[in-house]
Amino acid sequence: MGRSHEKLRNNLEKLRKSAGLTQQELSESAEVSRKSINAIENGIYIPSTVLALKIAKTLKCTVEDLFKLP
Repeated sequence: MGRSHEKLRNNLEKLRKSAGLTQQELSESAEVSRKSINAIENGIYIPSTVLALKIAKTLKCTVEDLFKLP
């Protein structure tokens, strides 16, 4: 499990909403709990590479579109 990282920026909520998906819909597609998606959006949890790739595939974007280091 990933731990929070104060410098990591994420655009998950913005991209998820732009795609018209709820947290529940995204979680089902990525095969994780809705709470995991919520924790990622709030910067509490950093997803694994596999999970980040699943989310990016669902949202039709790159992992770099989702997460950035300054």
